[in-house]
Amino acid sequence: MSQTQAVSLHRPVTIKQPENAPWPVPEVLALFELPLPELMYRAQTVHRANFPEGDVELATLLSIKTGGCEEDCGYCPQAARYDTGVEAKKILELDTVLDAARQAKANGATRFCMGAAWRSPKERDMEKVEAMVREVKALGLETCATLGMLEEGQAEQLKKAGLDYYNHNIDTSPDFYGDIISTRQYQDRLDTLGRVRQAGLKICCGGIVGMGETREQRAGLISQLANLNPYPESVPINHLVQVEGTPLHGLPPLDPLEFVRTIAVARITMPQARVRLSAGRRELGEAVQAMCFMAGANSIFYGDKLLTTDNPEANDDRALLAKLGLPTRAATLDSVQKESCGC
Repeated sequence: MSQTQAVSLHRPVTIKQPENAPWPVPEVLALFELPLPELMYRAQTVHRANFPEGDVELATLLSIKTGGCEEDCGYCPQAARYDTGVEAKKILELDTVLDAARQAKANGATRFCMGAAWRSPKERDMEKVEAMVREVKALGLETCATLGMLEEGQAEQLKKAGLDYYNHNIDTSPDFYGDIISTRQYQDRLDTLGRVRQAGLKICCGGIVGMGETREQRAGLISQLANLNPYPESVPINHLVQVEGTPLHGLPPLDPLEFVRTIAVARITMPQARVRLSAGRRELGEAVQAMCFMAGANSIFYGDKLLTTDNPEANDDRALLAKLGLPTRAATLDSVQKESCGC
């Protein structure tokens, strides 16, 4: 199956970058095309300069509302139009969410992310999510939500409830976006990100690689992220998890070293961001994940499930970090607190 046969082709969009954009696509592409040892060296140099502690942030993601989404994202098993075996469910009860958050904190997570399969939240949904944010925040966790597109005022509501981060990925480069999604435009995503920034929330924004895009289009994704002003505080880089029933199922797999390159380029172009290994880590294996940490990744989604696809178990994650000698952010914060109080 060819790459173009596996997706429903839609009209692409073009987003012009400002003339003074610090990372135009040709310069990002030049990083991708460096010899791998040189690219890794540059990425590790940037990483050490900006994160001298070398710790890894553990974030847990819970699907608070699964399935039944009206969008047609070609990679997503939660789209109602695809037969993937994912059943549409109602939003979780508050107690269920808090139980998961307490468990995440006990396992060392410092950030708790709540995701809902919506095009955009309705007001009745917002009231429930705001309650979740307030209660999770009260547990001492950073809070993050991914709820789809936000209308005017909704970001402010979430900020008032205590939300720290809002996740809204741009997924891919502007010129490939229309091949993957037709039910919302690239500009819709940028508009939501603008509302999030205006409300004073931090941004978690990244994309997915391995969807049949070219290397230049991967460079386009990173260029778009790096040229957001300011660039996101968290940058999740997802490796496509192919789910039977979605249009992207059956694509040739991405070369693992190309994924490592993407992590390294993200680190160089967004030096102070937490670059997160997200979906698809299970397929990469320990050796490739280790290379990603060497390339500057310093955040992972941690736990048994990543929305509707498997994620390496928490014990496996801790074992890998121990093998690599990488401390967690929770351990680093605990050490700093003890030093500050003279313990």
